[in-house]
Amino acid sequence: MADEKDSGSGSIRRRWWDPAVSTVALELAGLGICGLVALVGWPFGWLPDTGFVEIVTGVFAIGPAAELYSGAGPPRRLAAVAALLALVAVRLVVAAAVNWAFPALVDPGVGVLVGYLCAIPAGVAVLAWFLARANVA
Repeated sequence: MADEKDSGSGSIRRRWWDPAVSTVALELAGLGICGLVALVGWPFGWLPDTGFVEIVTGVFAIGPAAELYSGAGPPRRLAAVAALLALVAVRLVVAAAVNWAFPALVDPGVGVLVGYLCAIPAGVAVLAWFLARANVA
């Protein structure tokens, strides 16, 4: 790729949005697993609740963020704080928007789940952006 370059340590630098795209793909895999669990549990009267879906997708999608954080240099704490603030802000805004747009939902946790699914890639993108900026400077 044109944006990949050697940083001198032998590692290849990627674009800052690549981990966010990977996170979305992993979230979709986690949602697929939750869908399979729902298909298996449905005949027995059990459907996964929103907390289960949040945990499964979070466990699946945490890989790119953990890889970025473990491979980063000294300013990674500030990047992690910025990513967590972005995660919380996006989650709250999206959850409020979903709850406002669909007030008749049976489970109010759906808004929180949608906010969570949107906030994880946003948080990873902020983390990657801050770490990329710190390594350039």
